[in-house]
Amino acid sequence: MYKKQLTWQKILCFAALAAGGLVFLYALGLSTDLYDGLFYALPEEAKLATAKVNVPGAEIYYNIQPFNRALLNSSIVLILLGCLLFITSTHSRRRYYIGNAVSTFTFAGAGIALSVWAHQQVEAFKAQFLQMDFEAYAKYAKRRKKAYIDSTFWFDAHYVVFAVVALVCLALIINFVWKLYLMKAEKKLIDEGKGLKA
Repeated sequence: MYKKQLTWQKILCFAALAAGGLVFLYALGLSTDLYDGLFYALPEEAKLATAKVNVPGAEIYYNIQPFNRALLNSSIVLILLGCLLFITSTHSRRRYYIGNAVSTFTFAGAGIALSVWAHQQVEAFKAQFLQMDFEAYAKYAKRRKKAYIDSTFWFDAHYVVFAVVALVCLALIINFVWKLYLMKAEKKLIDEGKGLKA
């Protein structure tokens, strides 16, 4: 049983690292898609309040930037917390100690909090994107011979991305409980063995 658990904990630590990388790629993809489709329809950010916006609603490109930067920074933090699992040998340790508990629950807490926060933000920006004047946008894009993007793919992709993050976090917690159970069972067997010798 210990062998299976050790294999499982190693897989989960690599999955945690990959989940952080997935959020990083998602943040880059979200910003890039909006840049390709909307940036040309906007005046410079400094002139946004006074200059004419060519496509009503295209301001979402600027509005989403603070969130996108925060998401990118959060993904880097999540990657570093994934590295912490390896630094504390959570991936290979036969017995868990305080450092393993701290790294496991820090990653899990951060991952779940990030998933909830990002879901709320992305849903709000998706609603804002869908309020854009797509008819005016299509005409403007055709006239300028630029990309026209009405797909909500990157907004919808967050369901998969943050579901993966949340699942990895929950699996890390389940693995931790499993490890404690095995440690307790092992201690009981050792104590029984000592009792027989006495």
